[in-house]
Amino acid sequence: MLNILTITGPIYLSIALGFAATRRGFFSKVDGQVLGRFVLNFALPAMLFNALSQRNFAEVMNPRFLLAYGAGSMLSFAIGFGVWRLLRKKSWVESSMVAMGVSTSNSGYVGYPILLQFLGPAAGLGLALTVLIENLVTIPLALAMADSAESAHLSWQRTVLESLKRMTKIPMMQAIVLGFVCSMLGLQLPEVLSKTVSLFAASTAAIALFVNGGSLVGMRVMGLIHEVRWIALGKLVVHPLSVGLMLMLVGPIAPSLKISAVLLAGMPMLGIYPLLAQRHGQEGFCAAALLVTTVASFFTLSLILWAMGELPGWHV
Repeated sequence: MLNILTITGPIYLSIALGFAATRRGFFSKVDGQVLGRFVLNFALPAMLFNALSQRNFAEVMNPRFLLAYGAGSMLSFAIGFGVWRLLRKKSWVESSMVAMGVSTSNSGYVGYPILLQFLGPAAGLGLALTVLIENLVTIPLALAMADSAESAHLSWQRTVLESLKRMTKIPMMQAIVLGFVCSMLGLQLPEVLSKTVSLFAASTAAIALFVNGGSLVGMRVMGLIHEVRWIALGKLVVHPLSVGLMLMLVGPIAPSLKISAVLLAGMPMLGIYPLLAQRHGQEGFCAAALLVTTVASFFTLSLILWAMGELPGWHV
């Protein structure tokens, strides 16, 4: 367990430092948003490009990983939506936001730094494939479902298409496409460009964690804890279990990718979760869910790491 704490401890201490620095006024929430834009638009794209472009295409395009993570995420998505809509009798919009919350992870801000400590350079590949599933499947589907409930004149197919069009403008997705192209064609950047990209990629982990901590300042859970605890359970327990189940069904897969899939599924929901929910009036509810899930993930991720260390076939 001490070895596990050496992995998770620095991650959550970095988050706590970002929270404390913002809470004490050393950084404002606006400063955090600026740093967050740097991570999303420069650091993370650079890291994703490196992770893909520097590997053989046969290794990069791993259909079993994509199938297992995609199917596991959709199973968690369906469970979250079904429980909220059919059992708890909530609105279609709120149920769609819950489905997104329990099936999409904070892969870049929390997931990658943990994977980097646990797997080293192999962390980038699992992250890139996970981001692909989230940005092409789960997030567009959830937003399309919520949008279609509020826009009777638009079909869900049209809203999915619009969501996918928006995704193509995101630097992370563009970096993934370029990384795939370079991997497929065996292209290498000139050394001066390669070193520049690597400089930006190296800045990802620390800044991402610091920003994530600052974003938690001001969030409130009073009066919502009864509701959000079920979302936390879905995200931190149902999602990794669903992905783990699918990994057992798809057949042999590299241990590093198996670990990446389960760990990334066990992360708290994506940091922009409240922002995505804002247009549907669910930002307060989703911010509370994000706060509770982020705090609780310290314990659940430590448990997942311990469990994987005890299972045969889960060692790098």
